[in-house]
This record gives sequence, structure tokens and C-alpha cells, in this order.
Amino acid sequence: MISHDEIAAATPMPILVAPQAILRQKTRLVRPEDEPTLRDALPRMFAAMYEAPGIGLAAPQVGMGLRFAIVDLGEERQRDPLVLINPEVIAESETLVSREEGCLSLPNQYAEVIRPQQVRIRYRTLDGTEQEMEADDLLATCIQHEIDHLEGILFVDHLSTLKRNMIMRRLAKEQRQKR
Repeated sequence: MISHDEIAAATPMPILVAPQAILRQKTRLVRPEDEPTLRDALPRMFAAMYEAPGIGLAAPQVGMGLRFAIVDLGEERQRDPLVLINPEVIAESETLVSREEGCLSLPNQYAEVIRPQQVRIRYRTLDGTEQEMEADDLLATCIQHEIDHLEGILFVDHLSTLKRNMIMRRLAKEQRQKR
């Protein structure tokens, strides 16, 4: 696992903002030979996510086309970092919930998104162990959001065309004003 000291010492990776092309690309599975790349990137990704601040970050958001993401719903004093390598949803509840979502790649943009309340996922850990995990509520939403990123899907893609276009125009305007 990644230590808190490694994260604290890491230089945060820049987080890409939509409409960067890589955010729309499907990622490839992480292979054993990618492990050094992951070990180098993970502390820097956690540092970026915590600095933002956010609760999840997927590889495409930092310019990497690999299928992995990080999640941490813990508070600053009680971090609970989770690394999901090659994650996939293997079951989801029929019960749906609406929750306001935002995204570090769409800064200051939020909308209600409807997703399954619970999911069961399969993923690999950094040491190569295959795991399954059940998640519900905010954790389930966060995991589904990050897995969407690995498929080239943004949270706005779950909205009506009108709402999505409004958010993307607002984001583009804010980004122009920053320059």
C-alpha cells in the first residue's frame, strides 16, 4: 500500500479539465509490467486528490490511459485510501438513488445523477490480489463515477443533453476567464 509519508512527500499531478481528449477515451487494462508506473503515480495522484480536495480520481484525469482509480472517503485525520486496479462492476442494486455529483475534471460544476444505490465490484490491489467488495451510498456513487472515467464517461453524460450542454458551456466560460 501507499504510505501517508509517501503521499505527503509527493508532488501532486496536474488534474486535466474537460474537454481534454483523454477524458473521453476508454482505458486499457493494467498489466504486471505497468506496476512501476502505478507505484510512481499513486502517491502523486493521492496528493493531487487530497489537495483539490476530492474523494476519487481516475487515471485518465491525470493523463494516463490505464484502468485504475483511487478513492478515499476518509477525513483528513483518518484517511482510508483505496486503490482499484482493473475495477469492474459485477452486480448492482435495482434500487436507484439521486446524488449531487461533481468532478475534479469539471471544477465547480455539479448536478444530480441517478445511479444504483449499491454495487459489487471486482478489482486488483497493488500487490496483485484479486478482491471483491460491496459498496453502498456515497462509496458506491464514487466508485461508479471513477469506473465511468475508465470508460471515457463523465458524470454529465448521465444528464439530459440540455443540462450537459449548459454545464459544459459554463465550464468553458470559467476556464476562459482563468486564462
